[in-house]
Amino acid sequence: MPTLVLGNIVAVHDQAGLDEYRRRVMSTVEPFGGRFFLRGAEIDVLEGDWRPGHVSVLEFPSADHARRWYRSPAYQELVEVRSGVDLELVVFDGEGDRA
Repeated sequence: MPTLVLGNIVAVHDQAGLDEYRRRVMSTVEPFGGRFFLRGAEIDVLEGDWRPGHVSVLEFPSADHARRWYRSPAYQELVEVRSGVDLELVVFDGEGDRA
């Protein structure tokens, strides 16, 4: 079952850092079997007070792949590059429809 990683950019304090991060992030994702499921989607909040900024969703073959990507030296280097960006990053590891 694929695992999803949701990223929500809350605030940007360093646009140049964010631009460099965006240029380089795919090179860190692909070695772990990841891909962007969606990037910068329009969002319609149907219930609640969630106020998303710029949302992207990555898909990985497993939670292990997603966590190894996040902890990889290549991605951790990019975490430093985007230090001027307030980002929420969440892993969703589930079994899909359990009916």
